[in-house]
Amino acid sequence: MPSQESVALKSLYASWSAALAKNPTMPLDELRRMFDHWGDVTGEPRGVDYIEVDAGGVPALWAIPKNSTADRVVQCTHGGGYVTGSMYTHRKLYGHFAKAIGCRALIPDYRRAPEHVHPAPVDDATRCYRWLLDQDVKPQHIAFTGDSAGGALAVTTLLRAREQRLPSPAATMPLSPWLDMEATAPTYDSNRDRDALVQREIVLGMAGTFLGEGGNRRDALANPLLADLRGLPPMYIQVGGDETLLDDSRALADKARRAGVDVTLEIEPEMQHVYHFLAGSAPEADAAIGRLAAWVRPKLGLT
Repeated sequence: MPSQESVALKSLYASWSAALAKNPTMPLDELRRMFDHWGDVTGEPRGVDYIEVDAGGVPALWAIPKNSTADRVVQCTHGGGYVTGSMYTHRKLYGHFAKAIGCRALIPDYRRAPEHVHPAPVDDATRCYRWLLDQDVKPQHIAFTGDSAGGALAVTTLLRAREQRLPSPAATMPLSPWLDMEATAPTYDSNRDRDALVQREIVLGMAGTFLGEGGNRRDALANPLLADLRGLPPMYIQVGGDETLLDDSRALADKARRAGVDVTLEIEPEMQHVYHFLAGSAPEADAAIGRLAAWVRPKLGLT
């Protein structure tokens, strides 16, 4: 049974869904202001400093826990359908990740649609990764993570980096990744009444905005389910059991395993989309982040 504390995220999502139903043509600036409250349900991770930085031409935010290891980094790509969200909305969430792992987190503020359509986000995330390498951070000391659209970027950035002949990072940890631009998965129907926010209509609309007019919904750099995943680093996927996007995670795990990738898939029963936002507030999120940290620390050479 979900904890009482976890209800806060479902309530937040329900309020957003109600606002969108009341105003289906909500202006972009209003939509973004609404999603700016995503982090309201996240507890403040104490003992973490935040520093804005130019990461190879991409604005980004360092989350630096006190007494953390400086030469290990987790690159964290925020969600929001490539349209909303920012390094600020996800500051506390990835501050918790950095603190649990004991390293720095870099949160890119990648370009968003509709002002900048695909492949701007994956190019910006790859530029940040190249910048980390140029700062003499070893690839085996870097891991990726990201939520929702950012969870897809935690995979597509690997593909773009491979195209550019950059070395692979140590691991990737997609959280509730949104992958299928065509929204074909059965859980869009079977979990429709359980998921308080993500519905097929919303996903198809955001996909159109992200890809731009005439964009290819089957581009592998937008949907890594259509990519060659051979040679990717170990992958740990976490997703909520009540999500309409649940099948995206299952499909990614299956495809990656068939490609020879070391994959862990974890489905948290009765949890909503990116339940990790409840970090510092609900036990399900704290425990999930703890498991991710325990998994990735040895891969980064941390004891």
